[in-house]
Amino acid sequence: MTSGTSAGVRDGIRRWRELTGVTARGFGIVVAALGLLAAGFRYGYPDLAVLGAAAGVALVCAVAFASWRPGLGVERVAEPDRVARGEAARMTLTVRNTSRLRAANLVATDRCGNRTVPVPLLRLRPGRDTTVGYPVPTSRRGIVAVGPLRVNRGDPLGLVTLSRTYGGPAEVWVHPRIHLLRAVPAGMARSLDGRIDKVPHGTITFDALREYVIGDELRRVHWRSSAKVGELMVREQLDTSEPTIVVLLDDRAAAHPEHKDGTADSFEVACEAAASIVAAAAREDIPVSLHLVTDVASGPYLDVLAQATLRPGDLAATLRRVRAQRLGDTLVFLTGPGGRGDLGAVSALRGPYPVVMAGLFGDRDGAPVSSGEGLIVIEAADGAEFAVAWDGVRGW
Repeated sequence: MTSGTSAGVRDGIRRWRELTGVTARGFGIVVAALGLLAAGFRYGYPDLAVLGAAAGVALVCAVAFASWRPGLGVERVAEPDRVARGEAARMTLTVRNTSRLRAANLVATDRCGNRTVPVPLLRLRPGRDTTVGYPVPTSRRGIVAVGPLRVNRGDPLGLVTLSRTYGGPAEVWVHPRIHLLRAVPAGMARSLDGRIDKVPHGTITFDALREYVIGDELRRVHWRSSAKVGELMVREQLDTSEPTIVVLLDDRAAAHPEHKDGTADSFEVACEAAASIVAAAAREDIPVSLHLVTDVASGPYLDVLAQATLRPGDLAATLRRVRAQRLGDTLVFLTGPGGRGDLGAVSALRGPYPVVMAGLFGDRDGAPVSSGEGLIVIEAADGAEFAVAWDGVRGW
């Protein structure tokens, strides 16, 4: 038998054992039973046949014993289910014996991220429940999967072990750490003497038409459109003096070359910077939008940052889209060491965006930034250093 054939046989046996739950000892019993029965009937030795039959009966009894499925109700609560990296989170697991006759006497395990947590269910009587609490690891940004509860039940002889799951899984979202940013962009603010800062043609612009409702000013009625439609139409105007921050997170794998398992230290710092900007804008009630280079962000921004990973992306296409859409007046580009050479292309957005800033992380000793005039560049080693540099910017 060749080595490839023997490896295939071993792999087939392993899959069969995983499917049936037969242990190594149980597999030996199966082989012994078949061999004894064959030898007993072939050569006329009834004692061997009896031993083989006894081994088969033992295996059948082991399967019947391990196949008993305890009735368990599982309820889990994460307190809280969304935390910043490094904050405490706890999972509370309540297991109830829903059987009517038998008490549960098991040791279950609950999956929590990459580790398993033992959950003892000793002498759990019918109708009773037990509660177990344990901490959830939050040292890394991401989504920590918790559950389902797994119960392994075997027979006293150790021939068969069957595994079953109870309850559904839960998730704990670990957001990036948020650093306090005291400064926010001034945006396109109107000065007291009527002059407009950073907006050459005024701050009130036409946005859309809508139907007239009681209370609207008649001077806002668009009479030409009203005559065409047959009912009063009112101009909706947009105040562009309100500052709007656009955060563009560079999640390209090429921008963070020193990465492993979809993450890198520079990318973690970039996520912290993005979360800090979003939190500061929300605190000051300033509109903010978050965008990824490789994908369109959807959902709560902190959740988007929690599940962001490194992947291939096209920065040039994203910059063309951001330029065409003109999403705000302040653009913040957050990247890693591999994005240093792209800062020139980002600075070209100074036309549609009056203020363009770049955060460069993970490469303090790199070559000097060679970019267009007017680009504000912050180089920082971590989120706290970025927050200090951000508050020190005077070019808003």
